[in-house]
Amino acid sequence: MLSIIQAAGWPIWPLIVCSILALALILERFVALRAVRVTPPQLLQEAMSVSSSGVPSADVVAQLAQNSALGEVLASALQALNTNPRCSEADLRATVEGTGRAVAHRLEKYLTALATIASAAPLLGLLGTVIGMIEIFGAQVGAGGLGQAMGGGNPAKLAHGISVALYNTAFGLMVAIPALIFWRYFRGRVDAYLLTLELSADKFVRHLLLLRK
Repeated sequence: MLSIIQAAGWPIWPLIVCSILALALILERFVALRAVRVTPPQLLQEAMSVSSSGVPSADVVAQLAQNSALGEVLASALQALNTNPRCSEADLRATVEGTGRAVAHRLEKYLTALATIASAAPLLGLLGTVIGMIEIFGAQVGAGGLGQAMGGGNPAKLAHGISVALYNTAFGLMVAIPALIFWRYFRGRVDAYLLTLELSADKFVRHLLLLRK
């Protein structure tokens, strides 16, 4: 691996940094976007059961808020009712929507950075390719003029320039393709979670409003 890095030259270092960042972001999103941390399967039913006889205590609501992203959204409705039992439907929905937007922002965290890496890595690889070609022609022309450059010139410098060009192109694609795949995967996963959060929050708000009648 070290020999490849040496053969690719200094343009490969930004790509190595991008690959490390992409790997860290992918691992972090895998941990953060687990279903148990976002939308536990039975949490909505448990929250509806706990609140069926009235708004639970502040301790129970705080425990619900710490459970998961869905728990935080559901707890915001209960906190609004604890603060103002006569809260209107519009105010209750506004509170839940505000919490939902904050949760959505956290779920989408780092996705933009991962998409940026997926877009920038091929361009960095192309930059390395261009630099390699510049080294080829610059070294050969400097050694003996354009005619000698076209005829071959220094084989060692020619081989080094070609290795810089090809290694950077290949490494740029190796970084960009997985980053793009995982960005699309996480984007789809977040969209599915947001839909579940929206539907669950709407069902829970209607449950609370029905209990007040």
